[in-house]
Amino acid sequence: MANPKEKTAMCLVNELARFNRVQPQYKLLNERGPAHSKMFSVQLSLGEQTWESEGSSIKKAQQAVANKALTESTLPKPVQKPPKSNVNNNPGSITPTVELNGLAMKRGEPAIYRPLDPKPFPNYRANYNFRGMYNQRYHCPVPKIFYVQLTVGNNEFFGEGKTRQAARHNAAMKALQALQNEPIPERSPQNGESGKDMDDDKDANKSEISLVFEIALKRNMPVSFEVIKESGPPHMKSFVTRVSVGEFSAEGEGNSKKLSKKRAATTVLQELKKLPPLPVVEKPKLFFKKRPKTVVKAGPEYGQGMNPISRLAQIQQAKKEKEPDYVLLSERGMPRRREFVMQVKVGNEVATGTGPNKKIAKKNAAEAMLLQLGYKASTNLQDQLEKTGENKGWSGPKPGFPEPTNNTPKGILHLSPDVYQEMEASRHKVISGTTLGYLSPKDMNQPSSSFFSISPTSNSSATIARELLMNGTSSTAEAIGLKGSSPTPPCSPVQPSKQLEYLARIQGFQV
Repeated sequence: MANPKEKTAMCLVNELARFNRVQPQYKLLNERGPAHSKMFSVQLSLGEQTWESEGSSIKKAQQAVANKALTESTLPKPVQKPPKSNVNNNPGSITPTVELNGLAMKRGEPAIYRPLDPKPFPNYRANYNFRGMYNQRYHCPVPKIFYVQLTVGNNEFFGEGKTRQAARHNAAMKALQALQNEPIPERSPQNGESGKDMDDDKDANKSEISLVFEIALKRNMPVSFEVIKESGPPHMKSFVTRVSVGEFSAEGEGNSKKLSKKRAATTVLQELKKLPPLPVVEKPKLFFKKRPKTVVKAGPEYGQGMNPISRLAQIQQAKKEKEPDYVLLSERGMPRRREFVMQVKVGNEVATGTGPNKKIAKKNAAEAMLLQLGYKASTNLQDQLEKTGENKGWSGPKPGFPEPTNNTPKGILHLSPDVYQEMEASRHKVISGTTLGYLSPKDMNQPSSSFFSISPTSNSSATIARELLMNGTSSTAEAIGLKGSSPTPPCSPVQPSKQLEYLARIQGFQV
């Protein structure tokens, strides 16, 4: 069907049968044809008249026989009702209120709607003295009608309807008919009058309670609402509310607290509007001071004393260039003696740095890049050498004894002053008749070939023991063995750990 609201033939047959007080009857007479192409035959009886028709479905056969009955029936037909006139003939289903708002904006006159109380009916008086169920059941109250006042500029229009929205649409239709043909006014509003009119228009869309609070806030006046009286039966209560705004006060009465509060606000609002206007105070313009951009002057001496990695990054940021790119090139050396080679690239410049770990290698690479770019060294040369000397051999805790010098022969163990004092305390101990003399601290720093000084009266066995302890072999013992009078059997080279234990046992300290 082209129009879904258009009535079908079966609906019209039902209306015809209802108008003539008869019952339409549809009867399936025959069904023939294969399963995929069936034909149905339907009979319609309307009073004493009958009609038959066929169709590919039962529904289509019923519609066909209904059309046939409408054209051939002799029964009187009901009077067709005229179609309802469409109140809104605008394309796109635009409501009158929306169209009026667009027109009002072009004219520069806002459309303001004000609801009005329903008008009382003059000759209608409700009768509440019904007796019996019949009168109570079939008593129909008069429907309520809503009224709306529409103001567009200096023009006023009134609309009515069964609902508040319908009343607004009715008033908007009247306003459109009156204002569509009028030219759009050209106005040059004055500052004072236009401002006052705009305030009135804004206030018209606000409630009375909101206006009271706004005026009180502008004038620094306290506002308080209080229900002072409540009377009447539970189903018909009456409330009295008092509003106090500074020195002004008013009362309002209604069948609800909200209504009484609104009426009290309306009364006090009339008094507040009589007050003189407040002086206009121009608000000072807020001035925001622009924060200056921090400019880093990357001179040759910039950032001395800083970490070279951070210094190089800040210099690149000051130049607004790409940050340095670090790449690990290689890792070489024994597991406990690793050496890392790090490369840094800044633009077209490339520099490398080495170190016992990646952090130091990266730091040295950054320092090399700074020197290559023309900047001064981040730290002094002596401090840098001391730090690299400390970190080159061992990064752990430092030992408690001095480093051996190049002039000291291998196998000589330098003693600290504390150990030397303990050795002096046990100096007079005699071991197998051999007198031992210890080196003084002054002699310890001088190159010597022995740790002990042996007296000239010592025998050959003491000399052999000293040579075995120091060098692992004894030339004296070999010479004696060659002569055939070796006092002691030949021995294998002594391990350093055994030498240290022997020395500790002799000197009386613990390892």
